[in-house]
Amino acid sequence: MKNYPIIASITTDEQISQAIASDVQRVILMTGNITNLGSIIESLHQSGKKAYVHTEMVSGIGRDASAIQYLADVFKIDGIVTTKSNAVSAAKQAGILSIQRIFAIDTAAITTAVRMIMSYKPDEVELMPGLMPRVIQELKERISQPLIVGGLIRYEEEIQQALKSGADFVSVGHEKFWN
Repeated sequence: MKNYPIIASITTDEQISQAIASDVQRVILMTGNITNLGSIIESLHQSGKKAYVHTEMVSGIGRDASAIQYLADVFKIDGIVTTKSNAVSAAKQAGILSIQRIFAIDTAAITTAVRMIMSYKPDEVELMPGLMPRVIQELKERISQPLIVGGLIRYEEEIQQALKSGADFVSVGHEKFWN
């Protein structure tokens, strides 16, 4: 999967068909609800995409281990994106992948995030915002997981800078970068 470093962040229902038709291999789903999630995931899987559900953004999903197990069993999701460490543990129990999303607001936030990452061991880490080359490089040196960066990225140069700084993947919501 490293050969295509862009992950589509889908924030509106209209973007689903664009993601399906795109070159991206992975999708972070931040739209939809419990009633239409099955058809969305099925469409993504049929097009060969890996579907990760942001458990705090898709409507009607609980925030506990049972909800994550339900997503894995019923919807066959590939993984979750979460800011909650307990959800990372629940994903491991459910046999799906987890992406721990962290926010770089200051040094203390990064230090706390690294401690959580070391304790809960998500499969991947997503750093937001993704426009901080020095922070990307320093975080990549401190964690062993693949690093995704996202948030506020608007230009191709920003994607290239993030990758040069050590990001393994870049999560972007604008469709122009999906091909």
